[in-house]
Amino acid sequence: MHTHPAPEGPRALVDSSAIRANLTRCAQWAGDADVMGVVKAGGYGHGALAAARAARAAGVAIVGVARPEEALALREAGVGGPVIAWLPTPATAFGPLVEHEVTVGVGSRWVLDRVVAAAREAGVRATVHLELDTGMSRGGVAPGDWQDVVAASRRAEQEGVLRVEGVFSHLACADDPGHPSVDVQRDAFEDGLAVVARAGLDPRWRHLANSAAVVTRPDLAYDLVRPGLSAYGLSPVPQLHTAADLGLRPAMTLTSPLSAVRRVPAGSGVSYSFTHVTATDRWLGVVPLGYGDGIPRAVSDAAPVQVRPGSAEGGSGSVLAARIAGRVCMDQFVVDLGEATGAEPPAAVGDEVVLFGDGTDGGPTAQDWAEVAGTISYEVVTRLGPRVPRVLVGDDA
Repeated sequence: MHTHPAPEGPRALVDSSAIRANLTRCAQWAGDADVMGVVKAGGYGHGALAAARAARAAGVAIVGVARPEEALALREAGVGGPVIAWLPTPATAFGPLVEHEVTVGVGSRWVLDRVVAAAREAGVRATVHLELDTGMSRGGVAPGDWQDVVAASRRAEQEGVLRVEGVFSHLACADDPGHPSVDVQRDAFEDGLAVVARAGLDPRWRHLANSAAVVTRPDLAYDLVRPGLSAYGLSPVPQLHTAADLGLRPAMTLTSPLSAVRRVPAGSGVSYSFTHVTATDRWLGVVPLGYGDGIPRAVSDAAPVQVRPGSAEGGSGSVLAARIAGRVCMDQFVVDLGEATGAEPPAAVGDEVVLFGDGTDGGPTAQDWAEVAGTISYEVVTRLGPRVPRVLVGDDA
């Protein structure tokens, strides 16, 4: 075994200037519509605060999160300007939201009632966006309740305790632009907007388009678009366009040093259950990341990685394409570094392994990993756990 201290531990390098550039690209697609920077779920795994600051630097009109506690954390970190949280629960304390001027997404009558009560108690005017379920059967006011919620919102506006700043819905199949449900949902949204207009409400923003619709259906931009995945440089429609095709740059590069390198003979079992057995003498390396860090177990024995021999000593030799060998464990996995034809290993302890990155040098991307795992790139980056530090790089660092 060859050992010496690794210069860097596992880390996710996050290029906030890439996030800013990606949002600028989304704004170009959006035309005259404003842009929301969606930074929910810890900025899709990239770090919510870094993502929010990059979004503000890109000139977004509003920052969006799902949970109220995410919005309050941004406020506590000093993020100003419009922030919306659209997924309150019955346990949500609405007082802090209205006091910190967090816009609330209203998807049911009970949420509206709680917001209005909190605004009255605080003596402030709360800001809301009304969400209509146009066919996804998930969030939003049911069509049969829409008239009631809109009328109640109008009464609260007239009382001076509420401002309906936006009306929105969410598309189920925008990643399949020819799916008939997209136009059905658009029509349902238009019907909902007509109810809003008849009630005398005049929202600043109407928004329907997520990342996929921003790319595939510019006619659905309305007044505001909500790019999420696209902001982080990943394609929301990989079956149609790669990130590079769209002019997007992946903002996260997940790296780790090799923590061990060893030579094993042909016929050696590798990792749990020996799902991988070496066919020839091989050099193997160990990467100290596993499913406890969010590495999908489904990429076992399959996902590509890129090894950078000599990087432990500050060199920059030719990169080595490698692959995971055997099962991904809780804290580590093994990579096959190649056939052992000589006495010297092709890489050393401390050399950098890129699990996925921007792919510009031919290395693997989060989309590559998603395809191996049978999932989507959203999950690959978002599930990355807290044991992996996020390190800001690029112009904004």
